[in-house]
Amino acid sequence: MKDIATPTRTKEILQKYGFTFKKSLGQNFLIDINILQNIVKAAELDSTKAVLEIGPGIGALTEHLARAAGKVVAIELDQRLLPILRDTLEPYPHVEVIHGDVLKVNLQQLIKEQFAGYEKISVVANLPYYVTSPILMRLLEEDLPLEYIVVMMQKEVADRISAAPGGKEYGALSAMTQFYAKPEIAMIVPHSVFIPQPNVDSAVLKLHVWDKPPVEVTDQKLLFKVIKASFAQRRKTIFNNLQTSLFGREQRETLLQILEETGIDPSRRGETLGLEEFARLSNRISAEQLHP
Repeated sequence: MKDIATPTRTKEILQKYGFTFKKSLGQNFLIDINILQNIVKAAELDSTKAVLEIGPGIGALTEHLARAAGKVVAIELDQRLLPILRDTLEPYPHVEVIHGDVLKVNLQQLIKEQFAGYEKISVVANLPYYVTSPILMRLLEEDLPLEYIVVMMQKEVADRISAAPGGKEYGALSAMTQFYAKPEIAMIVPHSVFIPQPNVDSAVLKLHVWDKPPVEVTDQKLLFKVIKASFAQRRKTIFNNLQTSLFGREQRETLLQILEETGIDPSRRGETLGLEEFARLSNRISAEQLHP
């Protein structure tokens, strides 16, 4: 059986169905088998595990997932790809393709219905650049029973998500993602291995989803508000950002007191604070009943 992810086979499939790429959907198909095999390896799959794939395209990654996992469910937004996937994935009866938008599908229900009997489920996907962050945050915020999330994305975004405090890449997305999972960059993927070629290189980010967050917080929504506000203007201090974006001048003295009590210098910038400090700060704000 010929692999889908070769330049020749991919072009054959595209020509057979007269498929044209939609830029608005961020469609870039992988044509490198080694990279696909490494993505599957990063997900640590075996026949006892199940996979949810987002945006299978013509099935290049899907077939490698099917060879490794017990069951694969792929969500595809582009209706034009459904007949292609029926054709390319026909040898794999344990693969199910669902037409839908991952940002709108009831993921809890889908997992319950499709993956009954599977204790270990991972998301593996080549994500469209333009919706990477919304998809990722939805997967994390839904409290899904996931082991890993292994996703290809723009290298710059992967660098930001996996960044440690103190660097210019570290920001709100880093801290919020790391509340839910431990990130690591599994590999860098050059732009030359896609059809059509994007303008920038990609990276495969592996997120090991925490069983429980590494910090305890009394109000998770408040924590994320504090994190986002702290990076509202990167050149501003944590105190100025929190005062301007959340609390206003009338709560200035209380905010200064809270920062002092939590051992955080008001002149520090948000990018220097780790997740543990953000948690301590938001818990103290919550205890003082200081409302944004």
